[in-house]
Amino acid sequence: METLFRKHRILISQVSMDIVRETMQHIAWEKQLVALRGSRGVGKTTLMRQYVRQTYGVNAGEALYCVLDSLYFTNHSLLNLAEQFHMRGGRHLFLDEVHKYPTWSKEIKEIIDLYPDLKITFSGSSLLQILNADADLSRRVLSYMMEGLSFREYLHFYKGIQLPKHSLEEILADPDAVCDEVNRVCHPQPLFEQYLRAGYYPFYDGNETEYYSRIENVINFIVDQELTQFCGVEIANTRKIKALLLFLAENVPYEVNIAKLSAYLELNKQTVLGYLSGLQRAELLHLLYSDTKSVTRLQKPDKIYLHNPNLFYALGQQNHICTIRECFVVNQLAVNHSVEYGKQQGDFLVDRHITLEVGGHNKTFDQIADMPDSYVLADMLEYPIGKKLPLWIVGLMY
Repeated sequence: METLFRKHRILISQVSMDIVRETMQHIAWEKQLVALRGSRGVGKTTLMRQYVRQTYGVNAGEALYCVLDSLYFTNHSLLNLAEQFHMRGGRHLFLDEVHKYPTWSKEIKEIIDLYPDLKITFSGSSLLQILNADADLSRRVLSYMMEGLSFREYLHFYKGIQLPKHSLEEILADPDAVCDEVNRVCHPQPLFEQYLRAGYYPFYDGNETEYYSRIENVINFIVDQELTQFCGVEIANTRKIKALLLFLAENVPYEVNIAKLSAYLELNKQTVLGYLSGLQRAELLHLLYSDTKSVTRLQKPDKIYLHNPNLFYALGQQNHICTIRECFVVNQLAVNHSVEYGKQQGDFLVDRHITLEVGGHNKTFDQIADMPDSYVLADMLEYPIGKKLPLWIVGLMY
């Protein structure tokens, strides 16, 4: 235990409190069992450590923060840790990267049964199966999915510019007021272009080469470790999945031809569809369908995008600006809205009634003329022109 207390003090004292994401305020930390899930690199560990430092201070006592791939757990069980911690008066366990501890779900279930006054907050991969884990925790856990930085959060995180959140309804109802609010404090367009290159992950330090290298490390870890652990991907096929990602980066938005993909990867169609589904759950891809209500797990998607714009730059595909624009819109809207492929008219159908067309500043309404609830999201604009809105405006929603 003393080893864990010492590590707790080191790790919590090292975390910076300069910028704390608003996500912290929306998590019910006081509940008995809380899960933070999300893709590698989006800031789960930092947020957890910041909360511990802000609420309990640096020294372990009522709270204890542990990383579950620590050598300590090679010959100590999580159940044993909870017993000792509770006996010492501990009240809140913070368990980072639980998916690296094989029996995490069974032991957490037993802990909360034995010690109902002990709170547990744990973090894990976006692929973490809470519902179908060995011990079903779905009825007991309050689960949160962490995203990377929105454009609004990027402005705060990297530029010190604080702006309020706006719902999609507020943006569409009065875009002029929203744009006035933003343009009073900054010129959004050049900052937006920076965000598309290096703004989604909260670990950019000013060096784009190193940033893209870290993104590649994230991709490699997800494919080599998480997809093999959670999605049944054979280790021998991980190179093919990386080849698939590069193929999609070069060709997205990809109007899907599963037969072509299967032949390219030398895998059967069901395997390819399963891998695409896993890559979406791992937050490396967005799969779009023309009718989300009737989608089945192994149904062919209508269009495929990389998960966020920074992935294009990390994979050396920064020239696909039209696709990068569309990718940004899908990435920001999909957090709180349903986004379907606009198969008939428009690029996207949002919440089954809002039609969006995405393009450059010369984009017209020709493709969505006479469509109700239709809007153009155009690049290189700072203010709206009627229902033609600046592209960056949808980055203010979370």
